[in-house]
Amino acid sequence: MNRKLLAGLMLGVGLSVTPALAADLRIALNSDADMLDPDQSRTFVGRIVYASLCDKLIDITPELKMIPQLATSWSWSDDGKTLTMELREGVTFHDGEPFNAEAVAYNIERSMTLPESKRKSEFTSVESTEVTGEYEIKFHLKNADATLMAQLADRGGMMISPKAAKAAGADFPTNPVCSGPFKFKERVAQDRIVLTKFDKYWNADKIHFDSVTFLPIPDTTVRLANLRSGDIDMLERLAATDLTSAKADSKLKVESATSLGYQGITVNVGRGEAAKKPLGQSKLVRQALSYAIDREALNQVVFEGAFQPGNQQVSPASPWYNKDVPIPARDVEKAKALLKEAGFDRVEIEYSVPNNPVQLQIAQVVQAMAAEANIDIKIVSKEFAKLLDDDSSGNFEASQLGWSGRIDPDGNIHAFAVCGAGMNDSAYCNPEVDKLLNDARVAPDDAARKALYDKASKILDEELPIIYFYHLKWIWALSSKIEGFVPYPDGMIRLENMKLAD
Repeated sequence: MNRKLLAGLMLGVGLSVTPALAADLRIALNSDADMLDPDQSRTFVGRIVYASLCDKLIDITPELKMIPQLATSWSWSDDGKTLTMELREGVTFHDGEPFNAEAVAYNIERSMTLPESKRKSEFTSVESTEVTGEYEIKFHLKNADATLMAQLADRGGMMISPKAAKAAGADFPTNPVCSGPFKFKERVAQDRIVLTKFDKYWNADKIHFDSVTFLPIPDTTVRLANLRSGDIDMLERLAATDLTSAKADSKLKVESATSLGYQGITVNVGRGEAAKKPLGQSKLVRQALSYAIDREALNQVVFEGAFQPGNQQVSPASPWYNKDVPIPARDVEKAKALLKEAGFDRVEIEYSVPNNPVQLQIAQVVQAMAAEANIDIKIVSKEFAKLLDDDSSGNFEASQLGWSGRIDPDGNIHAFAVCGAGMNDSAYCNPEVDKLLNDARVAPDDAARKALYDKASKILDEELPIIYFYHLKWIWALSSKIEGFVPYPDGMIRLENMKLAD
């Protein structure tokens, strides 16, 4: 029974709606999260859940400045090889265990050594950690690393209870224990994730909900209908085609922020039998597919022009964008010529796509454009968690997948392009690219780093293990009764200071 109907029945018999009911926040997600373990997970929606469940060492402002969260201050040695962090006192994990420097040391070690960890490439510069006080820890680095702070402001900096992690082992994701404003209550796959308020949270005065429930609803139309009916209070990723309608609805608010990430196609070039197809074996075929796509038309047809066409891991609006590698104009004849040069008159591609209407529409537009260049695409729709599993195991030829983006450019490319990196689903491996991206981590300033990223982007634009399409905007729709929501470029929903109006 939805809350609107329940409230009506209660008022009808002379009762009032209870405060507990009013303090339950329901948020619709674009898809279901994968496993709830910061070290093993990789979904964007998982990070939205973590924003309520797992505090980090560092947070960011809407302007992308780093600010304290579980770490209260930090300083670097003159050679840039030692990071000292002072930690927040009086913090406890959801199981009652204390947060301290020993807990941080355990978390960093787990991120670096857990066999299933997706964070390993983020901490390759860390030689060791040293507990120098109950609430002080030092990171000793092999070399200076300009990216480490950004990692500690993301999943790499999320702290879980060492006691709970050791006891649960591989089952930790079924009952995650962190130190955020809400603690885990239950999860029903593809249905809901329920968190309840953690009364001992260090910043509890800023939290005004008793619980938050995340509901995976892949269909954008259904998500919006649920918001309008009152069955949910908020949704993430409003469809661009619904933007005008939602803005005109007096019962709704619409907020947006430009994303840090990208959307495109990851190509399997080096893992298993699926990589032995023409697309995986020939960069000329990948170039042909890229030239077959009109990125601006894709943006207009699917998103009514709301997003930004792109061809790199950062958008043309970013200071890290390489202007020497511009977005290619569609050229069907060039695409056909590249296929010929590769030895093919036509090629077939199996194209994995998440099973939501927007992603399917993108795939259909790409399919129609590619067909004109003699590239026949078979669309295979998959539930999102299944798609991620298949991508990680190499059970795909091409996969329509994006990345929500990170505040440092390294977070958009290193883990996806370096040989053997945790999220390098394409299994792309080029020692020259590895050297450029690793050198960028230790370069002395942003200008030197950008020069290295520019060189890497030229190589990647030619070899195309990832074919970039566009950069989206995060668009949220929420009940007009919700106050205090602040949009962030990272797309997260931070519940501090948010509340339902009386």
